[in-house]
Amino acid sequence: MNGDVKKILTAVKEGRLSVDEALLEIKEEPFADIGFAKVDLHRRVRQGTAEVIYGAGKTPEQIAAIARTMMQNGQQNILITRMSREAAEYVGRESALDYREEARVGMIGQGHPADGHGYVLVATGGTSDIPVAEEAALTAAFLGNEVKRLYDVGVAGLHRTLAHLDDIMNASVIITIAGMEGALASVIGGLADCPVIAVPTSVGYGASFNGLTALLSMLNSCASGVSVVNIDNGFGAGYLAGMINHIA
Repeated sequence: MNGDVKKILTAVKEGRLSVDEALLEIKEEPFADIGFAKVDLHRRVRQGTAEVIYGAGKTPEQIAAIARTMMQNGQQNILITRMSREAAEYVGRESALDYREEARVGMIGQGHPADGHGYVLVATGGTSDIPVAEEAALTAAFLGNEVKRLYDVGVAGLHRTLAHLDDIMNASVIITIAGMEGALASVIGGLADCPVIAVPTSVGYGASFNGLTALLSMLNSCASGVSVVNIDNGFGAGYLAGMINHIA
């Protein structure tokens, strides 16, 4: 159960809040209609994590207005993905924004303290996969997870992967990120005893088909315990890894 609801129920139990007052708090407007967007204010109650702003396709003014609405309704930690430098500069004029250009991620607030049950390991096949990997790593860290990075350990030099067996075997969740033929997910999936989330990237020459080859390879992995998210979806992998790492 979400922490906010627990606080309300605890207040009722201790007599600091009446049943009617508690019901009113829970039934507060579930979204804010700001014309071009309906900001979901109850997502944190339903899912444990507030709405994340997807920046691609939105103007800087729209991103700023959504973030402003969230802050006005008590949300102090806001994650913005696929954010351009232009949008970051605009939003940064009115909010304390931490912008990571490589990952195209913007963060307002300090995020949640790391309170997962272990750590999330983010591994890439090559250096070219790092932008997607950083989106995954920053998402997982912002949502309250310890994150370790293991970059450029692809199967073209398998000894690089095997040199980090301790990190692989002690992780709670592993995110493997690779383009080309996407083989890293199967290799790590065959070594680890934890869930592996595979992220195909659009890195590679012509026959990689902008990540489709890696996607199909990962979907056909013979390693048990490997799941796959969409091409270049570092955010989705980081979010899912964080959920798994918080399961009691």
